Amino acid sequence: MEKLIIDPYEFITVDLKGAKAVFSTARSNLNFNKAEDEGKKNIENLKKWFKLENVGFLNQVHGCEIVIYNPDDKVKDGDGIITNRSCTAVGVFNADCVPVIIYDREKKVIAAVHSGWKGTLACVVSKAIEKLEKEYSSKPENLQVCVGPHIHSCCYEVGEEFKNKFKDDSFYRNKDHIFNGRNLDLKKCILYQLLEKGVNRQNINYLDICTACNREFKLYSYRKDRGTGRMFSFVYLDTLAEEG
Repeated sequence: MEKLIIDPYEFITVDLKGAKAVFSTARSNLNFNKAEDEGKKNIENLKKWFKLENVGFLNQVHGCEIVIYNPDDKVKDGDGIITNRSCTAVGVFNADCVPVIIYDREKKVIAAVHSGWKGTLACVVSKAIEKLEKEYSSKPENLQVCVGPHIHSCCYEVGEEFKNKFKDDSFYRNKDHIFNGRNLDLKKCILYQLLEKGVNRQNINYLDICTACNREFKLYSYRKDRGTGRMFSFVYLDTLAEEG
């Protein structure tokens, strides 16, 4: 993990050895809320800042639809986006929900997944892997995964009715330690999905950054500040690494 300053803004980057995962922060109030003109402008700015031709994103609906990005299409509804295009980033918006970046180092395919509690309950990350397997013949053992900043169990207390949704779910029913009292651990939920799909644990990179209480980075947290700011978590193929 490294910090990248594009003055006056700050990003967190992770080198996936063939792809770059990038997580924006809220430094200097950098905002990617696409419902606002400022957010739309900053999405366009990514092309200049990271030397990209296209930036793919979705109308996120807290579901489990996985979309293959085509720059000629209108923006689609969904919570996972995939591409194998060069000079192209795909990403998701977040402000507590979990951004999950996936890179198939053999097939040179990248994906970004938005996993809020509804998507986590519906195993949206598992469905993204299934889409990669179906459309690109990806193999789980070739996947590199990076789980970005999100609200951690320390700050994510939920109600009993909410808790029972997970405890009664067929996938999570017998999974240990996803709750500490009434606090949900989204990281562990997603880890169970990844391991169940056959992703190697050593290929899972986890950024230990809570959007609600970390002190190292300025980040948007919907639960903490109820603001409209959004981070953008994205990935693009690193053509320089491929050439090297």
